[in-house]
Amino acid sequence: MAALIEGFYVGPLQMRCSVVTCLETGDTVIIDGGDEAPRLIDWIDTASGDGPDESNMPELEIERTVVVLLNTHAHFDHSGAIPPLLERYGVEWYLHEGDHQLQTTAKQSAERWRLHAPEPALPTKTFEHGDEVIFGSLRFEVRHAPGHSLGSVCLILRTPEDEPDHAFVGDVIFAGGVGRTDIPNSGGDWPLLKKSIEEQLFTLDDETVVYPGHGPLTTIGEERKSNPFVGERAMDPTRNFYF
Repeated sequence: MAALIEGFYVGPLQMRCSVVTCLETGDTVIIDGGDEAPRLIDWIDTASGDGPDESNMPELEIERTVVVLLNTHAHFDHSGAIPPLLERYGVEWYLHEGDHQLQTTAKQSAERWRLHAPEPALPTKTFEHGDEVIFGSLRFEVRHAPGHSLGSVCLILRTPEDEPDHAFVGDVIFAGGVGRTDIPNSGGDWPLLKKSIEEQLFTLDDETVVYPGHGPLTTIGEERKSNPFVGERAMDPTRNFYF
């Protein structure tokens, strides 16, 4: 395994922020920096404080350098901590153009939940479907997967042939669930979300490990088989409820 993958459940909505580190170079990618920036910074910089809630390998001593911030989409629980993370690390921040407008509303969206978020940051880089972004030995394929939001993307971390790939999917799909399509001003669309899952995720290998924005890890094979909304035995819902 060329990458250390650590998951932090952050904020009141317990959103999964993934910290992915290349073991060869120490290059570190933060995916969906939604909340608890001090916790993330303490762990990445000095391995102190409240560490990850999950990890794909035992704790390692490794010198890290944060090289980029990536976002699967722009709902406030996924992007609320981007301003302090940008201030600390001074790196590029990638977000699909379809969610640029949604990002400008992050603070107001948080207030509707009676939560606080800072003034929203503006992305410095834009994803396109089919892009390949490489940091150290970390190679991510970008798959545009609208339906939960206009600019939702799935980031597929490609690995050596004898290891499963890793899919960071935001709120497109969950273990036994799918993303909401009724959140205001997000571009939610159930038929489009279903199409995105079928064409952008269910075309991946069954062994691919899935890192949803909320809840436990799963695999493509498990969701293809048993997801009640889009799996092989699914009933077609007219509306869905998750995050």
